[in-house]
Amino acid sequence: MDQNVKEFVSRQLENLINAFSCCAEAKAAAQNWLDAVGTEREAAATRDLIAELTEDIMPIDQLIAFAGSEAGAQVFGAEKADQVEAHAREIKAAGAVYCDCPACAACEAILARKDELLAE
Repeated sequence: MDQNVKEFVSRQLENLINAFSCCAEAKAAAQNWLDAVGTEREAAATRDLIAELTEDIMPIDQLIAFAGSEAGAQVFGAEKADQVEAHAREIKAAGAVYCDCPACAACEAILARKDELLAE
């Protein structure tokens, strides 16, 4: 894997780890990858990281559906859920494929370079 890709992914993973919206599993996969870079564990950690980020990134239609649901209102509160749903519809109309929260934005940036990450 190219050093520039490693540096890019490392910066994105720091953003991911520090994101309020990042789940514990993604934080653990990110830290595991950071710890494995340059070791014999790097390839396995890379595959695990990609699998976790692929699972965790929120497709925009799923965000819209969740924010507009009773469960979304319970998680966000009714007013905030309405705001999240409206924002999600707005960014979808502008072409967004995924949620744009800090965690999803970092996931999207990393996954866009998945082929480079997997290159040996």
